[in-house]
Amino acid sequence: MAEWTHLPKDLMELISKRLDTSTDLLRFRSVCNSWRSSIPPEPPCLSLNSFKILPNDGISHTSFGFSLFKRTVFLVGLPNSHNQTDTQGWLVKIEEDVPGKKHLFDPLSRCRSTSLPTNLPRVLDLMNLRIRELGHEYVLHHVNYKPNSTSFTDAGNLYMEKVVMIWLNSKTEFVLLTIHVSGKLAIFKSGDKRWTIVNEMPSPFDDVIVYKGRFYAVDNTGRTVIVAMDANLGLVGNPVFGGDKKYLVESKGDLLLVDMYLSIDSDEGLSIGYDVVQDLVQYMSERTVRFKVFKLNEEGKCWTEVKDLEDRVLFLGDDLTFSASASELSGCKGNCIFFNDDFFYSRGEGDDGSLFGRDIGVFELESCCIGPLRNFPDYSKMFWPPPDWVASTSLEVPNQNQLEELSIAK
Repeated sequence: MAEWTHLPKDLMELISKRLDTSTDLLRFRSVCNSWRSSIPPEPPCLSLNSFKILPNDGISHTSFGFSLFKRTVFLVGLPNSHNQTDTQGWLVKIEEDVPGKKHLFDPLSRCRSTSLPTNLPRVLDLMNLRIRELGHEYVLHHVNYKPNSTSFTDAGNLYMEKVVMIWLNSKTEFVLLTIHVSGKLAIFKSGDKRWTIVNEMPSPFDDVIVYKGRFYAVDNTGRTVIVAMDANLGLVGNPVFGGDKKYLVESKGDLLLVDMYLSIDSDEGLSIGYDVVQDLVQYMSERTVRFKVFKLNEEGKCWTEVKDLEDRVLFLGDDLTFSASASELSGCKGNCIFFNDDFFYSRGEGDDGSLFGRDIGVFELESCCIGPLRNFPDYSKMFWPPPDWVASTSLEVPNQNQLEELSIAK
């Protein structure tokens, strides 16, 4: 029988270099003491101690600049060997603002989770959980200088915008792409003193993404371009007219365009009871009424409509889009889209602690059924509250000599 704990160190290093994500490396080092000692942890690429403030240069109406933070969306589940009846997965987004200190966020929004259950542990035991990284996002936080501030967070997060990043030939050189307040694209390269505003394209841009190691951007007509490192644009997809907001999503190696249709029609079931102000805001909000999905045909520079996503589930967030297999998401049947929508906001929780809303909507492509998360109780459990087994399979006090842990700051 093979003695896995005594694998040669050079072989261990080769294996570690082929791991796709920092989460994979984290779990790899958690197998045993010898594996942990053979492979160093991945250095934090975006810590406040190592990442400089990015210049403002007209990116938004600020006077100081930005700092960059990374957030990662995980799907947390029990290992198959547990044979538990409760196989519900849990979607969670985590941000590390200073080394070793992590915060919990709603998976599809910029809102930090504040009302944490009392039994939520500080440390998740990766030996007892199955954790998969579904995607990550980079967020620009507006820095509003205050002389007595001790961190960027204290200085204020008054402005945030979606940004995507490509690392170059090392973990010190990078390129950022975001959308300027004018709707134009803006590029920043490490070492530059200014952002480069891309003045091409007459229509404002809706979304940006990294696909197959390259920047892609879509404007509000559906016209899609590759953005080169020198800020030159190359057309890859002609317009898709009809909808009101475009998203780019990678799914099973394909690049998808999700076209969101909005309406200002009011909800017939609108209540004006407990909170008139909130109801008026909801009444005046644009309402998402349907979606269309298209797949990119790069050779023909066109988008082909997709009628059935089959097993795939799409997630449209404020700063990140991603996809997953329904087979990994217990209670989800696939061919559907989760998205943020202010119209569906509803405060409070259900009797079982599940969310009534959190601005999340659900759209099923086959039936064209659309509604708030509270109308889909099986789906709601994916988001909140954390399943009971999270507490029972996690650590209250970490043992640094035995386990590489994923901690959550309360």
